[in-house]
Amino acid sequence: MSEVTPNSQATGSSWTSFLKSIASFNGDLSSLTAPPFILSSTSLTEFSSYWAEHPSVFAAPAHESDPAKRALLVLKWFLTTLKQQYASRSEQYGNEKKPLNPFLGELFLGKWEDSAGTTELISEQVNHHPPATAYSIINHPSKVHLQGYNAQKASFSKTINIKQIGHAVLTVPDPADPGEKDTFLITLPSLHVEGLIFGAPFIELDSASYITSSTGYTAKIDYSGKGWLSGKKNSFTATLYPTGKEKEVIYNCSGQWTKAFEIHSGPVKNNSPKNLLESWDPTNSPIAELIVAPIEKQHPLESRRAWANVAAGISKGDMDYVGKEKTKIENAQRAMRKKEQSEGREWERRYFAAATEPDATLESLASNVGLTANGDADKTGGLWRFDAAKAEKVKSQELSEDEITQLAHELLGQ
Repeated sequence: MSEVTPNSQATGSSWTSFLKSIASFNGDLSSLTAPPFILSSTSLTEFSSYWAEHPSVFAAPAHESDPAKRALLVLKWFLTTLKQQYASRSEQYGNEKKPLNPFLGELFLGKWEDSAGTTELISEQVNHHPPATAYSIINHPSKVHLQGYNAQKASFSKTINIKQIGHAVLTVPDPADPGEKDTFLITLPSLHVEGLIFGAPFIELDSASYITSSTGYTAKIDYSGKGWLSGKKNSFTATLYPTGKEKEVIYNCSGQWTKAFEIHSGPVKNNSPKNLLESWDPTNSPIAELIVAPIEKQHPLESRRAWANVAAGISKGDMDYVGKEKTKIENAQRAMRKKEQSEGREWERRYFAAATEPDATLESLASNVGLTANGDADKTGGLWRFDAAKAEKVKSQELSEDEITQLAHELLGQ
């Protein structure tokens, strides 16, 4: 994207107009159009990859037989994902971009190959009104599996506030008994956008999120920004304790989720060098390369192929071309929805299905972390779970070049 700074007269005027529009808007901000200069060429479906860009950390809990230490390793993995999820696109700080809104059925597929073996990612836009993205990430050697779904609800009150809706479920085989597994229910942090008035937006996490396990341990992560607790941006304090006994802290972690943090044994008040178990510094732990198929070999619904023309337009700063290409996709999708409605059917998800039976994980663990037994399914179009049978069926299907061309035209107007 050609560099356009909020300091230029035209951009400044556009930014001011945008701020006025959100300040006077009541409801969900997703329907508002952001100024072109803050558009990203990355779709929200790609964000699922941020969960596992350190595959060895993701798989590590499967090698720990002690349930409390295993819960600590899960907490550590979760904390290492935060920088990638919420700050990796704005390393210059104050350069956060608005991602592309996925269309129904959009896919993002990839894998990592490193010392942990093969870790496979499947991300799919499973709902459009309201929008929701589901994901499945599995490390094949260890069989550690993360699945979940999320949506965002944005509102304005002095700044843009975003509530993340949905949850994640991590299953970890017990190395002491391979037939058993430890299940972790993970909630998602709320966030808000700082730096709006200066035209230099960046994300700050707030409030708290939780991880609770089937073996009886819960972690609470408290987020704070500058001026509270440590007085530093992106600060957090996390404690791990037996479920229901929040004051009986076994381990704690503290630091900045964009920088370094430390893990100590015992409660925070006892933190000292002798209780320090480990330090994590992302600068010393480079992320693993995500392997994605070349665009010409991708399915027409895969993000980078579907949005290739839009991304090219953003890169060149040609917003007329961006609008034209986005309109092609939007019109094709509207036509597809009308066709489905006239035929009395709905879009068939390729990798996920909405649960029709009560979810065992939510029934047993949701109350520990403030979720309901339906997991916000009413706000995301369903309680979405990975469907292994569907995934196997998809893998067995190969499309000819003619079929790919036909699909691209029918689904995306390309």
